[in-house]
Amino acid sequence: MSRIGVKAIVIPTGVKVNVTKSVINVEGPKGKLEFPLNARVEVVAENGSINVKRSGDSRADRAMHGMTRAMIANMIQGVSEGYEQKLEMIGVGYRAQLQGKKLVLQLGFSHPVDFPIPEGITVEAPKPTNIIVKGINKQRVGQVAANIRSLLPPEPYKGKGIRYAGEQVRRKAGKAMAK
Repeated sequence: MSRIGVKAIVIPTGVKVNVTKSVINVEGPKGKLEFPLNARVEVVAENGSINVKRSGDSRADRAMHGMTRAMIANMIQGVSEGYEQKLEMIGVGYRAQLQGKKLVLQLGFSHPVDFPIPEGITVEAPKPTNIIVKGINKQRVGQVAANIRSLLPPEPYKGKGIRYAGEQVRRKAGKAMAK
């Protein structure tokens, strides 16, 4: 049995869950999300909790069981608390600022880089070198943070670039160490 799939998901107060045969809708104080259900799993919402059951014992059934339960749990956490990803910029002259619906980044190029902020995601720049990406969909928050990071990933010699907060960058010895 899937260790994750068999756990019941507790529905917090203020969150409404509507389960139909093919889709699950979750609505909370921060917004609403929906997830299409696979025919291999059955979702039952009762007594303030959600249980996910699978139809068979094949490899695909077991995989879908745990994945569906994790996706529903992420949706419930997203509409009740939300998700955030913090980025930091390391390097002289690297700055970020918001201008309307876009994030303008100074990354040492000859021109500023404009990053359009997608719908449903909020981006904050509390300091010129810090960026906070927030939203209710865990996957979209992570993808937007990864897209911002990919504009200038940290380089291994000096560690300059955009990195996740708390990320450890593996450093290489420079050519002075070659002797």
